[in-house]
Amino acid sequence: MKVAIGCDHAGVELKEELLSLLKQMGIECEDFGTNSTQSVDYPDFGEKVSSAVSKGEVERGILICGTGIGMSIVANKFPNVRAALCNEPFSAKMSRLHNDANILVIGGRVTGKALAREITKLWLETSFEGGRHTRRIEKISQIEEKTKNL
Repeated sequence: MKVAIGCDHAGVELKEELLSLLKQMGIECEDFGTNSTQSVDYPDFGEKVSSAVSKGEVERGILICGTGIGMSIVANKFPNVRAALCNEPFSAKMSRLHNDANILVIGGRVTGKALAREITKLWLETSFEGGRHTRRIEKISQIEEKTKNL
């Protein structure tokens, strides 16, 4: 599995923690930045990761900003992206099981390092359940198509 990761200035420290986890798990990772705590605009980094996931250049993505809300909004603008903001393990697990989320979003200012590691590990190790959930994911894609020209 190849994972893209990106953050704004509020997520740099947590991004480094998660890069370490990914390395320990033997997961190939592409780091899209930022690498500084100097203020930047989260859409710039959310776009890079989300585009890579949308185009199939990577299997999954991880985005981090202060609350995770901004990155979630950016990511879900992209075709074929299902980004889930998860600041606790149950949501992370369910986002994979039922929603086949392909981008995990975490709030760097609201989620501690140990919890973020737990969330990320669980999210990466959980597979999509399929079944009735496949029909629902297909409906999301249909809505995406219908709304392109609004």
